[in-house]
Amino acid sequence: MGAYRNIDTAQSVPADRATIASAIAWWAEAGVDVLVEDVPRDWLAAPAPAPVAVEAPAADSLPATLEAFLGWRAGSNAPEAAWSGVSLAATGPADAKVMVLVDCPDRDDGNAGALLAGEPGRLFDRMLAAIGLSRETVHIAAVCARRPAAGRMPRDIEAKLGEIARHHVELVAPERLLLLGDATSRAVLAMERIDARGSLQAFNHKSGHTKVVASAHPRMLIERPAMKAESWRDLQLLMGADR
Repeated sequence: MGAYRNIDTAQSVPADRATIASAIAWWAEAGVDVLVEDVPRDWLAAPAPAPVAVEAPAADSLPATLEAFLGWRAGSNAPEAAWSGVSLAATGPADAKVMVLVDCPDRDDGNAGALLAGEPGRLFDRMLAAIGLSRETVHIAAVCARRPAAGRMPRDIEAKLGEIARHHVELVAPERLLLLGDATSRAVLAMERIDARGSLQAFNHKSGHTKVVASAHPRMLIERPAMKAESWRDLQLLMGADR
């Protein structure tokens, strides 16, 4: 009891608490956070290496031809390979003057085995026809080859998928690129659609340069018909891009 000699008991309690708190802090700093564990631990052993994150290859190591790229995109090394569902390949001519990118497949797309199916697809076909184009004349692809579980492009891999999509554009080297959807604009242009729309955006690449227009996805136009007038202006801007 020497610790209490000549010290008032009421005053000793805070001192003891401080000592205990200091000891606990010391052990916590040393890595001890429980009194007894179920399995013995060697506190002096070197820590286990952290798990290595699996990432898609950098753009300069992606397949250099469109044929090889499309094969890789649907293969086991693509970023979405572990997601459920099937990968939907790009369609349309490899040398199309106009390319269209959407964010990800819709539920109807997976069932149909092609991008832009169902009601949004029928509206998209009418949009193309209004500017003298068709699916047979444009190259259509998605930034996400598979449909995400939540139906939206995951923000944490948006930039990486955008890098892959830009490589895809470079391989096709279209004169004009139409981005449909907010996530598509963020991934490819690193801009919100509302900030990018209304003017031509420039995308320079090894094969030349492409003029880009960001617009609303047909699914949004179905939900908000009032936006169709805005979309029509975007399509006119797209087709006037070479003038």
